[in-house]
Amino acid sequence: QLQASGGGLVQAGGSLRLSCAASGTMSWTNIIGWFRQTPGKERELVVTIRNGANIDYADSVKGRFTISRDVRKNTVFLQMNNLKPEDTAVYFCKGFKFSRDYWGQGTQVTVSS
Repeated sequence: QLQASGGGLVQAGGSLRLSCAASGTMSWTNIIGWFRQTPGKERELVVTIRNGANIDYADSVKGRFTISRDVRKNTVFLQMNNLKPEDTAVYFCKGFKFSRDYWGQGTQVTVSS
């Protein structure tokens, strides 16, 4: 019900745009943020969005990442600019509905130095 895509391999300084498409009973309004995870580490917050307007970015991505949405496509995007090797991770979008968390399947982002 949440389909993440858009990851890939990019050089440092490059850009990628991730997409999280909601389907079925999920809506873009249920998507509450992006997280990322590297092997051996806990999943960490990248950005959260609440009520469509309250946005909080992790300090490590402020000024470089931007969350947006396309209502018609029922999709939330994460535009990532000026990527750094430390941004390398599997990125997950997270949804929340009826007191349950929902996760997309993850998309790999690899930034080479």
